Amino acid sequence: MSGGAGRFVRVDGVPLHVVVEGRGPVCVLAAGLAMAWFDWDPVARLLADRGRTVVRFDRPGHGLSGPAAEPATAAGEAHRIAALLDALGPVSAPGPVTVVGHSIAGFHAEAFARLYPERTAAVVLLDSSVEEHPRALLPAALRTGAARALGRAVTAAGLPAALGPAARRLVVRASRTGGGDPAPQDLVRRCYRTGRVWRGALLENSRYPDTAAEVAALRGTHPLEAPATVMVGHGGGTGRTARRWLARQEALAELLDARFEVAEPSGHLVMLDRPHKVARAVMEAAARPRGRRAQAGRPRA
Repeated sequence: MSGGAGRFVRVDGVPLHVVVEGRGPVCVLAAGLAMAWFDWDPVARLLADRGRTVVRFDRPGHGLSGPAAEPATAAGEAHRIAALLDALGPVSAPGPVTVVGHSIAGFHAEAFARLYPERTAAVVLLDSSVEEHPRALLPAALRTGAARALGRAVTAAGLPAALGPAARRLVVRASRTGGGDPAPQDLVRRCYRTGRVWRGALLENSRYPDTAAEVAALRGTHPLEAPATVMVGHGGGTGRTARRWLARQEALAELLDARFEVAEPSGHLVMLDRPHKVARAVMEAAARPRGRRAQAGRPRA
């Protein structure tokens, strides 16, 4: 199996697929929407080689984990990480963990750091989702119901089996500057030919604005005590969209009093385009003392 021997750990009644490798201080890697554990392969190898225990897992409805029964929430995913570490027992014994969140999982990583400060050594937000003024146009129940219905319809029509792996390959290629999808074909077929993953992604995405609002609320009630790094992928373009994304990520770093870094050249999937830079950022974040103000400075390539 890619990235070492995986196992299943039941958390809140859901079997979660988990891969643990290496020895030393713990790093938890949380992937973005519809991504899987194997998308962290290059970063996980680097961290394990540098004396870290690397824990990566698939959220419900992602990768090989069980189906998602309910939409994800920021606090719920923070709790899931804590409960997973508890279930792993001695694996997480060395002390506080460094939690890394990519894309929408940046919300989850930040929520964990705020809700479990005593368990957090550092937090790294990797091309994280950003919502300065989160709001939803439709009620949450209506969005969730529509996502469930669409997921059932897509599955019934056989679209995951027919188009799932190809859709995954196209999305990954479009989200990188460094080439195509390096994931093994057998694992891509195993995950993305199932309606479970499509339904999980639709369900999680349906509550995106609510999760963003939840994190914004936590910022007013739960201080961020752990050292933080915000890393943004940048393909080198000078267009308005690219400049706006850099500016929003830098503003997020300033809001969190975090170190700000630019991974260049890189697309949204920074862990695939610039794994060495991601691994170094994780190591450096964990080495910074708690309670010390980070020097954000200007973007660094």
